This record gives sequence, structure tokens and C-alpha cells, in this order.
Amino acid sequence: MDKIIKITLGFFILILVVFVAFFSYMSYVDMTYRNSLTGTYSYTCTITTDSVLSNVTLFLPIPADLQGNSPVVAQISSRNVSGVPGNWTLTLFDTGKATLLKVSAPTIGQPAINGSAQTTSITFAVNASSPSLIDTHSPVENAAVFRPVQGIHGVACPAGETKTGSTPECFKYLTSSYADYTAAPSASVSISASLEATNSWRIFTPESNAYENQITMLTIHGENHGWVTTLGWIESGIGAYDAPTMSS
Repeated sequence: MDKIIKITLGFFILILVVFVAFFSYMSYVDMTYRNSLTGTYSYTCTITTDSVLSNVTLFLPIPADLQGNSPVVAQISSRNVSGVPGNWTLTLFDTGKATLLKVSAPTIGQPAINGSAQTTSITFAVNASSPSLIDTHSPVENAAVFRPVQGIHGVACPAGETKTGSTPECFKYLTSSYADYTAAPSASVSISASLEATNSWRIFTPESNAYENQITMLTIHGENHGWVTTLGWIESGIGAYDAPTMSS
């Protein structure tokens, strides 16, 4: 009888040790994940022209959630934007359907030299931290993207971009930009912007997940005084999604 009691007691002690070890391991993993978790937004916008643009006013989509807010918007509001020329003015503009960035400049570009066009390319950027976990799987519904999002539809992701263990989804859509300026008939203007939103953490090795969002305005030739069709692209669900409490 004593032998049975000892075996039973030993079995329960073993179960208790395993349970405590498992609980301690899971607590360590969860604490390490939460303490190392960071969310970041990296936004850039590039304006390129091969001529002189005068009296420039642009309204460009910037990454925002459905309420028109985002860490990128907050940084622009605080004037924490790098690469902006001194004679430019950046202003946030809420249309009710999207948050746009108003860019005002007396001139952009430089004149031709000896008959040769001189290309000017200006890039400004914002890097912002997220106060919470970024939903990199469903950014259109729950995170910051270039809006308004119109006619969105799924497409095949570029071959070779899928990482091990990653099942990204890709989408195309239309949005709108506004460009008003005077220029020579031969002028060529292109505007593009990109956003990369990333969650990163480290438990035993570095891990991350992300989504990417790009917009490209159709190239304008000559002067312009109105809205321009702009193409949007989203690739979501990039990276690892096996960390604990990823939905929190």
C-alpha cells in the first residue's frame, strides 16, 4: 500500500513540476515578446520633374486609418518630417473621406542647361512608432493606408517574394491625388509614395511581420490643374504570425 502511495505521490509531483515548468516557460515567452515588441511606420514620398513647376499646390494621400488618424499623421502635424525644402509648406487636410497632405511650393525643379533637361527628385520621409500592435494582416480595415481606397481587388503577389512560413495577400486599388501648377508643355512630373508598417520582436531569435502600401500617380505631361488617377498597391500578411497574443 505504501508503495502505491509513493508511486502516486511521485506521479503527482512529476505532473506538478511539468506544469510549473510549462507555465514558467509560457510566462517567460509572453513577457519577452511583450517587452521586445515594437511597431513602426516608415513613410516616404518622392516628387520628380524634369522642368520648372510654378505655383505648386498638391493634395496627396497619406497613410491613415478609417478615422483619418495614424502615427504618420501625428508626426506630420508635429512637423517631424525630414527632407522638406525650406520654401515648402505642408498642411494636413481632412476631406471627410480621407486625410490628404497639402504641399505648397512657389517652384519645384530647375531649368534646362544648354538645352538639356535637368531632373529634380525630392523625397521627404516620416518614421513613427506605433503605440500598439499593428494589424499587418488586415490594414485596410484596421490600420493606416493611403486612402480613399476604391475598387480594391485581390491579385497575385510577385513571384519570389513569399518568405518561408509567410502567406501574404496582394491587392490593387485606385485612389486620387490633386496637382495644380504651371509648367512648359514638355514638362514631365511623377509622384509616388510608400509605407512599410512592421511589428518586430525577439523571443529567442528576431521575428517580424509587416505590410507594404505604395501609390503611384500617373505621369503628368505639361501643366496640370486637377485630380490625377493614382494607382494603389498593398501587400499584407508578410512575415511570422506565430508569436503569442498576436491578436492583442
